[in-house]
Amino acid sequence: MLDGRPVDPAVGLAVMAKAPRAGTVKTRLCPPLRAVEAAELARCFLLDAVERSAAVAGVRPIVAYAPVEARLDFETLAPGFALVAQRGGDLGERQEALVEDILALGHEAALLIGTDSPTLPPETIDEAVSLVMAPNVDAVFGPTADGGYYLVGVRAPCPELFEAMPWSTSAVLSLTLDRARRLGLRAVCLPTWYDVDTGADLARLESDLRALAGPRPRHTRAFLARRALADPAFVRPTDHERHAPDGGRAAASRGR
Repeated sequence: MLDGRPVDPAVGLAVMAKAPRAGTVKTRLCPPLRAVEAAELARCFLLDAVERSAAVAGVRPIVAYAPVEARLDFETLAPGFALVAQRGGDLGERQEALVEDILALGHEAALLIGTDSPTLPPETIDEAVSLVMAPNVDAVFGPTADGGYYLVGVRAPCPELFEAMPWSTSAVLSLTLDRARRLGLRAVCLPTWYDVDTGADLARLESDLRALAGPRPRHTRAFLARRALADPAFVRPTDHERHAPDGGRAAASRGR
């Protein structure tokens, strides 16, 4: 905050990321990937998330990184981004602390997003920026198909949304929305999307990217192309009609 006044832009948009080191990231993708491949894919997810966030209007782009000693890595991976070290134990503590840190920088609102949804459309983040600043909205969530969320946005600290949550379960979003209602918060949901956490998710991603036009997400596309050349069995014809390439946007619900 400068001279007691909010900084411009009003919204701090933080990409939460771990350093892409083999054996510490995307371990649920091993197999079908080897640990070094999973780390490279995590790096591609991060680079695509950085590119997508850098293009969002009306925000200050931030990378919230872990571990703390990886700062130099992220200076290279996210040039021009503000860097904030993650602090706290579980995901809830880290999200709660990050909201506090972003608001302490003078921003009026904090948006937190992960790196595991590389096909998430940029316009969805644009919508989140508008919603988190709307006077009739207190909290914004981006639901994932597995019952969690890929984005959360608030204008004030609300530790109750993050405390004692059964992370990595299908109950996370429903419990969070229930808490928001009990706290009197007006919560809205963005279109549902999907994270890439498992081998099945990776197969869905590859299928969806074949169906989607355009270069984005370019780093993820490049990884999959390299992987297919190295191991042709990695690419198998799949029925992508089972999964809408829009991540389920047509079926997405919005709630208050």
